[in-house]
Amino acid sequence: MTERRKSIPVRVGEVVVGGAAPIAVQTMTKTDTRDVRATLNQIAALKEAGCEIVRPAVPDHEAAEALKEIVAHSPLPVIADIHYDHTLALAAIANGVHGLRLNPGNIPDPDKVRKVVAAAKERDIPFRIGVNAGSLPEEVHKSLREQHAIDRDDRMATARRMVEVALGHCKILEDLDYGFGHIKVSLKATDVWTNVM
Repeated sequence: MTERRKSIPVRVGEVVVGGAAPIAVQTMTKTDTRDVRATLNQIAALKEAGCEIVRPAVPDHEAAEALKEIVAHSPLPVIADIHYDHTLALAAIANGVHGLRLNPGNIPDPDKVRKVVAAAKERDIPFRIGVNAGSLPEEVHKSLREQHAIDRDDRMATARRMVEVALGHCKILEDLDYGFGHIKVSLKATDVWTNVM
């Protein structure tokens, strides 16, 4: 049996993730976040099924505003899954979320990330840096093409670039003294072998 790697615990609301804490079950909601009632109903059902943290998508400002009521009535900590616009993260923070998930491929501009980090730091909100192989920042794809370092079948190069992008965003957070105890990192690819690498 594989031993669990020791990690630094991160608190998401009242739930501890990592460290010696039990593995916490988290899922995204499938509802339109703007539909507060449907989202809260789904969160209640998820809690009943054993979920401990929920992550609604935040594709626009209406969804970001709906978070205020969702957070106020949710029985579980709420992490905002931010889509493409750093101002959505700022609105989610203002509306009381317990955590943020940012995809470096969707918000690659370090200055915009710094603005979000500054706001999160004020409220002691943790970050999940979630890198997807399919949405690596364009400059990463361009760099790879220029270097001829990767083709579609070069899984190891893709995995390395995913790690590089994640570490780059971690460095932004650490440079702003928002490091250990506030950062979770996830990397995923649709290809199983790229994930394993």
